[in-house]
Amino acid sequence: MNENIVIVYHSGYGHTAKIAEAVAEGSTGQLIAIDAEGNITDEAWNLLQKAKTIVFGSPTYMGNVSWQFKKFADASSKVWFEQGWKDKIGAAFTNSASVAGDKQTTLYTLFTLAQQHGMVWVGTGMMPSNAKSAHRDDVNYLSSFAGLATASPSDASPDEIPSGDLITARLFGKRLADMTNRIA
Repeated sequence: MNENIVIVYHSGYGHTAKIAEAVAEGSTGQLIAIDAEGNITDEAWNLLQKAKTIVFGSPTYMGNVSWQFKKFADASSKVWFEQGWKDKIGAAFTNSASVAGDKQTTLYTLFTLAQQHGMVWVGTGMMPSNAKSAHRDDVNYLSSFAGLATASPSDASPDEIPSGDLITARLFGKRLADMTNRIA
């Protein structure tokens, strides 16, 4: 397990957790789940402090991060005041039921959080699958650059997330591991 990379996320129904696990597989990073009340443990805060790369993950609910993730973000103000995450690598991912689903707003919220903390942002770095020949299970089918965007149909279980999104998440994790080794 790579202690330099920590993935902190909230998942309401398990889909975002499945994406977080795929990012962790690609990066060999550690997972921190934000609980249903929007909290993480003191041990988790310590892991974030020691990490070189922090990856934020939230479902997109009503066009933005979940309230649980927002509570975590607001709780990071003490870390912000101490500049505890300054110059760490930051990145993010989101999942929603719709292909668009206003995920860009969520990614920009996560980007803004990272910038408030003085972090160095890493996007997906992947070419989009946007040709006529593209299929839903292709890598980066949702064509996101600012961060990882995935979509799970509203009636799908977490085990039914399109395979292309899981592959894209693993590749995103690998990119983050490579960038952590290169920069941090």
